[in-house]
Amino acid sequence: MKIATWNVNSLSVRLPQVLDWLAVQKESGGIDVLALQELKLTDDKFPIAALQEAGYQAHWFGQKTYNGVALISPATGTEVVKNIPGFEDDMSRVIAATYPDGAGGSVRVIGAYFPNGQAPDSDKFVYKMRWLDALRDWVGSEMQKHPHLVLLGDYNITFDELDMWDPVGLKDTIHCTLAEREKLQALTDLGLVDSFRLFEQPEKSYSWWDYREFAFRRNRGLRIDHILISEALKSRASACVIDRAPRKNERPSDHTPVVLTLA
Repeated sequence: MKIATWNVNSLSVRLPQVLDWLAVQKESGGIDVLALQELKLTDDKFPIAALQEAGYQAHWFGQKTYNGVALISPATGTEVVKNIPGFEDDMSRVIAATYPDGAGGSVRVIGAYFPNGQAPDSDKFVYKMRWLDALRDWVGSEMQKHPHLVLLGDYNITFDELDMWDPVGLKDTIHCTLAEREKLQALTDLGLVDSFRLFEQPEKSYSWWDYREFAFRRNRGLRIDHILISEALKSRASACVIDRAPRKNERPSDHTPVVLTLA
């Protein structure tokens, strides 16, 4: 089973890239669930017909101009939830569904677009902290019902200095503050594991690069797209990789896919 996350930074612009990437993945078994972030389109504009023609079903939660999340799969997900129950929010940031795992069981998949936070002294940062607290509480309850759980998406948070191209210059800036990392640690304390770090990885492995100053070419990036898995799935994880290829596309997203393989 392969589960992936990708912030596409406008699905209307990058639908051809998503379809091409899914087609390439089929050559090695295919993607079973793809979580997308930053759709940047309303629900009525979601390209379900094009995805169905390519052999995929989808659940989506759109929003005009900003945000928007989706889960794409050959299977039809069940028990769909949109946003964090009990947390009032006018942003489309979370979508969850349960999918068959290919071994007679199921996996709960939660795709999320975490708030950016803008700057540590901003109102948006306060919102980010509140949102992270609400997410932790809800994910904790979901794990009680679904021992096999995956929380993936654009976290907009680095784990540590290994996730930063410039640990000194970026220290205490947005995505790299102690406050954000403490909230991320609170998620892992629930019993979630950073699947990427379960495996030996190349140095300076990042999932996002600024469009400016040739950041991708110079590999000046951050690893902010994560796939956390429950302890019950840890023994089944056989690989987790960052696929840099789509970042080389013409008019690419500033993020690139992260792919988890479960045996």
